[in-house]
Amino acid sequence: MASWYGAPYHNRRGSNGEVYNMHAMTAAHRTLPLGSIVRVTNPKTGHSAVVRITDRGPFVEGRILDLSLAAAKALDVYLPGIAKVRLEVLQTPSPLETGGRWAVQIGSFADEKNASELVDHLQRRYRTAKVLRFASPVGDWWVRVRVLDDDRDRAQALARETETPEGSVFLVRLD
Repeated sequence: MASWYGAPYHNRRGSNGEVYNMHAMTAAHRTLPLGSIVRVTNPKTGHSAVVRITDRGPFVEGRILDLSLAAAKALDVYLPGIAKVRLEVLQTPSPLETGGRWAVQIGSFADEKNASELVDHLQRRYRTAKVLRFASPVGDWWVRVRVLDDDRDRAQALARETETPEGSVFLVRLD
C-alpha cells in the first residue's frame, strides 16, 4: 500500500538533506537507500511512474511507500489517499542487503510527555543506544533509537523486542 504526503512537509528538509518539493517525482521509503530510483505501478489503473527515494516513511503499519503529491497524481493515489502498488527497484546508490546505517523509529505520539517517558525508558534499557525525541511537521512526536555502530542486526533485534502502547515500531535505514 502506498499513501502520499504533501503540504505540511513541503519546503522542509527531507531525510536526504534536500528540501522536499511535493511537486517533484519523489517518495519516502523506510529501508531503501536514499537516492534509489524505483518504478511504482498502480495495478488497478496500470499507471506507473519513476520516482527517487528522498525521505523516510511512511510510518503507518501496512504501507510501504509515501509518494509526493506529483507522484500520487500520476499514479491515481491522490484522490483515494492510499492504493495498492507494485514497487520495482531500478537503481540503488548502495547495496540493499549489506551495509547501511540503521535505527528504530517509534511513533507517532500525540502527547510529548508519552514520547519523553519512552525515551527515558529506552535510555535506561539500551545504554549504548542514542535515543532522540522530535516533533513532526504535523504536530505529533517521534522517537528514534540509534543503536551502537548503526548496525542492522542490532536495530532489527531492538525493533522486535520493543513494545509501546502508543505508536508503532519501524526499522529505518538512515542512509
